[in-house]
Amino acid sequence: MINKLTVIGSGLMGHGIALKFAQHGCIATVFDPNQSSMDTLFKRIEISLIQMDVSKLNIKKCLSLIKKSNNLKQSLENCELVIEAVPEKLGLKQDIFKEIEKFAPDKCIFASNTSVIPISKIVEKMRDRTRALGTHWWNPPHLIPLVEVIRTQWTDESTIGKVIKILNEIGKTPVRVEKDVPGFIGNRLQHALWREAISLVENGVCDAQSVDAVVKSSFGRRLSILGPMENADLVGTDLTLDIHENVFYDLESSKNPSKLLKNLVNDGKLGMKSGQGFQKWNQKDPDKIKLRISKHLKELDKII
Repeated sequence: MINKLTVIGSGLMGHGIALKFAQHGCIATVFDPNQSSMDTLFKRIEISLIQMDVSKLNIKKCLSLIKKSNNLKQSLENCELVIEAVPEKLGLKQDIFKEIEKFAPDKCIFASNTSVIPISKIVEKMRDRTRALGTHWWNPPHLIPLVEVIRTQWTDESTIGKVIKILNEIGKTPVRVEKDVPGFIGNRLQHALWREAISLVENGVCDAQSVDAVVKSSFGRRLSILGPMENADLVGTDLTLDIHENVFYDLESSKNPSKLLKNLVNDGKLGMKSGQGFQKWNQKDPDKIKLRISKHLKELDKII
């Protein structure tokens, strides 16, 4: 187990990653020049721990292992692993990796938490790219087990091995991604589903509520214990082939985002943050849904 980690970014993902390492006794330093985000860091971590039913004593212990810093050089002192968790902007991420390479120890491992940008593009300006890779955590990072570990053409095998070992030690489920493709594994699967879902609504097959009801009330219920490849083998590859031959020709295959989605964005209908997207929402809905997700994930942990 590593002793010291640095997280670059104190937002939604950064706070959860720091929390998870601190729970396992690692000193987690969070660097962020955004003071308003740093001011609320401990409170947000405390709220997440309370939602996880962590005792007051363990909350106090966890918080004592998390340090805040607005000095990049100091935050990287004696750091064994640095995880970048800043907004999805390629230029910003490239600049950050160039900077952290100046100050981090020689044996420090560099990881990006990007969800879709190829890691090779993010680290291409580094001098030593052998100790850089991707670690894509899923939101909320302290509750979702999966971390996709993405290899680039330069990543040393020993770097991947060390990161997988570290993630196993903190109770995560690391999965190797051997080719650095956009979206990696999870987001490619997720957004293939979203593309078809949006297409069904756009083409008048059903409304948005019906799409969600179908997923949540049918195959969505078994996805956590039965993956698509397992399911294909369970029903039989022959039946899977028959179904594909009868439905694939009619599935959405556009390589461009939906016109409906573009129109919603252009009209300022940005989802829950604006009160309307594919559906209408009120101000309290996001918090209710986040709480529902947390409760569900905790219960799921007891089953799997």
